Amino acid sequence: MKPVVLTCGEPAGIGPEIAARAWATLAARIPMMWLGDPRHLPAGTPHEVISAASEAAKVSGRALPVLPHAFAAPGTAGTPDPANAIGVIEVIARAVDLVQSGEASAICTAPIHKKALKDGADFAYPGHTEYLAALAGGCDVVMMLASEQLRVVPATIHIALSEVPKALTPALLRRTIEITQTGLIRQFGIAQPRIAISGLNPHAGEGGAMGHEELDWIAPLIAQMNTEGYTLRGPLPADTMFHAAAREGYDAAIAMYHDQALIPIKTLDFDRGVNVTLGLPFIRTSPDHGTAFDIAGKGVANPSSMVEAIRMAHRMATA
Repeated sequence: MKPVVLTCGEPAGIGPEIAARAWATLAARIPMMWLGDPRHLPAGTPHEVISAASEAAKVSGRALPVLPHAFAAPGTAGTPDPANAIGVIEVIARAVDLVQSGEASAICTAPIHKKALKDGADFAYPGHTEYLAALAGGCDVVMMLASEQLRVVPATIHIALSEVPKALTPALLRRTIEITQTGLIRQFGIAQPRIAISGLNPHAGEGGAMGHEELDWIAPLIAQMNTEGYTLRGPLPADTMFHAAAREGYDAAIAMYHDQALIPIKTLDFDRGVNVTLGLPFIRTSPDHGTAFDIAGKGVANPSSMVEAIRMAHRMATA
């Protein structure tokens, strides 16, 4: 069985420790390997250095397989070192090479710290998602946050709120819906996805009293796509579309901006939410949290989201 490759993420964050704890939880069921500098793993982590991904499955049951990637400096919990920025970026690119060559089944990425990458390597991308899309050849992607209770996609991601109305166009929303639909079919096995679409404005504009985007083009776009075979609802007021009864009516929701999407899923299932990138030519998941420098190295980080991210990657790869 081809392994799920776990990228190390920011060495000063909680990535290495939650990877080690996730391996301890899942080792007997899911082959995996960690890609990074062995010096950055928590002291005492049972691990075994391997030379190729093909060795991971036979090692994973007894130790965390480590495909080594040398970094410039040791890791100091809670304090990112700019010298390690290049290594973090190289590991992501190497993981993509492994999955695209067929040596690994999927990628599960540990959190990175964008400021540390910018300071240490002039990282040119807003985040993981955009960098992965570039490595895949510039494909269009969307970021889905998924748990047992909710799947939600933000149409715009890492931009200032003031920029959302300009960035949110009919073409962007259509492409987001198309990619989400395809991902639900191919990666989640939902033959005819039901997708709920939020409004941009409070109360979905309330008939134009609080904004006109819904009337001007969001509702017409939804109506048009429903004639093309989609099953879409909306635009819906964002403040009433995420309670339990509402969630039963759709398989995924599309929100208009970052916090409109992430607040509900982090409220519903903070520890188990998974970041899934749809639209890539390979499977990528990630825990739905950051580097957590304040607790790094203290042994208290909750690995639940990493565990769920690995499980989801494995399910998608073996479906």
